This record gives sequence, C-alpha cells and structure tokens, in this order.
Amino acid sequence: MKAWPAAARGFTLVEVAVVCAIAGLLFSLAWPSYRDKLLRAGRADGVQALQMLQVAQAKHHALHGLYASDLRALAGVPQPLSAQGRYTVALDAVDAEGWRGSATPVVTGAQGPDAECPRLTVRVRMGFASLGPSQRCWQP
Repeated sequence: MKAWPAAARGFTLVEVAVVCAIAGLLFSLAWPSYRDKLLRAGRADGVQALQMLQVAQAKHHALHGLYASDLRALAGVPQPLSAQGRYTVALDAVDAEGWRGSATPVVTGAQGPDAECPRLTVRVRMGFASLGPSQRCWQP
C-alpha cells in the first residue's frame, strides 16, 4: 500500500464545503441590497415616462388652453408602455384645472415585485405638480 506523497496538492471535501457555505452566506446577505438597487434603477423608466407626460401636457395646454384627456393626443408620450416596457402609463383624471397620471409596473416584468413604489403618480393642479407615492420613489 502506497502512502500519499508529502507534497500532494488539492482540497479536501470539507474545505470545499466550507468555501461553498461561506459563498452562499455572502450571496444571501448581498442579494436583497442588489435587488433593491435594480428596482430603484428600473424606476427611472417610469419616472421618465411621467416626466414626458408632464411636458407633453404642458405643451398641449399652452397650444389648446386645456389638458388632453387621452394619451394619443400627446406627442412623444410612450403609449401604453414606458420606453423600456417596465411600466404602463395612464391618464387617470383630467379636468379644467389639472390632471393626474400614473405609471404602474408591469406585473410580470422586472418591476413587478417593487412593493416600496407600487405605482408612480404625478398630479398637476393649477400648474403645480405633486409626485407620489413618495419623493424616494422619484430619486435614482
């Protein structure tokens, strides 16, 4: 029977298992933070769509004296999906004094699990805009 040479190289099964366990632990700790960053980056698509809607509504109001009640009347606004297809864009309410629009994540898309900002909204009343649901949702 031959003994292993003193200079044998390689890893034991225990060493490999410990390295895999440590890598798995690090991954499980880092994943939620990474996922949060991806969701926040994806919100930029909805924010951009609502900003385009706001600019188009301002132009329409300047030209016609009233706000458009249909997205198709507005040039340059993604319809019905945002530029990257992560959000559906809608005009929720329009009257003589203002309007309200929203961007809702596509349920089956990458933004679907965004529980912190389930719907981005912009409401313009008498020329002043209010953003929802919170300022954090509108920041990159």
